[in-house]
Amino acid sequence: MKSQSNSATSAILLLAHGSPDCVEDIPEFLRQVTSGRAVPASVIEEVKHRYSLIGRSPLTELTLKQGDLLSRELGAPVYVGMRNWKPYIGDVVTGMAADHVAQAVVICLAPQNSRTSVGLYRAALGNGLPFRFEFIESWHDHPLLIKAFGEKLCAGRERASQEFGREVPVIFTAHSVPQRTIAEGDPYEKQSRETAALVAREVSLLSDEWRFAFQSQGMSGGAWLGPSVEDTILELKKAGYRGVLVQPIGFLCDHVEVLYDIDIGFRQFAKREGLRLWRAESLNDSPLLIAALADLAHKRPTNL
Repeated sequence: MKSQSNSATSAILLLAHGSPDCVEDIPEFLRQVTSGRAVPASVIEEVKHRYSLIGRSPLTELTLKQGDLLSRELGAPVYVGMRNWKPYIGDVVTGMAADHVAQAVVICLAPQNSRTSVGLYRAALGNGLPFRFEFIESWHDHPLLIKAFGEKLCAGRERASQEFGREVPVIFTAHSVPQRTIAEGDPYEKQSRETAALVAREVSLLSDEWRFAFQSQGMSGGAWLGPSVEDTILELKKAGYRGVLVQPIGFLCDHVEVLYDIDIGFRQFAKREGLRLWRAESLNDSPLLIAALADLAHKRPTNL
């Protein structure tokens, strides 16, 4: 799917995770996520439950909007492909070839590089593509990305502090990955922590005013990267805090890990422990985010 009808031979391709259109699509969606491996019925039912509570995931809709805004910013065609749902990356690449795209900048909408996300997106592109491309592996420290997160953080913390009557600490989060992934040399943990530290510096948070945690640990198999958000909330409670603001810096738009895991799951956990929990707004259609993507595209040798 592209965001602008254009006969130009240079284009941008945005890659993202994808999300099911409705609850009934979840079994097939999970098969895509696991590359065809069997998914326990209990996991399918739990994921169905979570999606039913948020109604639907807006990930695809928001990603397409990001692509449209980027296309307008660049005056060039922008395509959007999903690894795990429609529009699938392979189908989008076929469409790009039909549109006579000769070269492209490929940007993963996961700014921190991990073989469990960016690596899988790259694999989904395949080999022998019908056009030349520049693949951006990570952009976790891009200044405009940091400013975009900082802008949302300041607004969210101001709102939370006004409601609470005093400033609240911040927990930055990124999606957890299996510990073995990091042990094998994956840069994801380091890059995620670096993004958090840069955002904290951007908004002048003191070292004791923020924490970092990994969220959405897997439901099956092996140890996953921590500390968890729950353990971090308990740590803040022990330190005497009764309110906290969460900002996910590993996600660029609202989807189930934000709308369920944070807004429902972590908020309920915090309430049981006697804390109030707020969340900074996701970047979604942030002009600073679109500017960051445009800057990435402009710096690549595709004559855009």
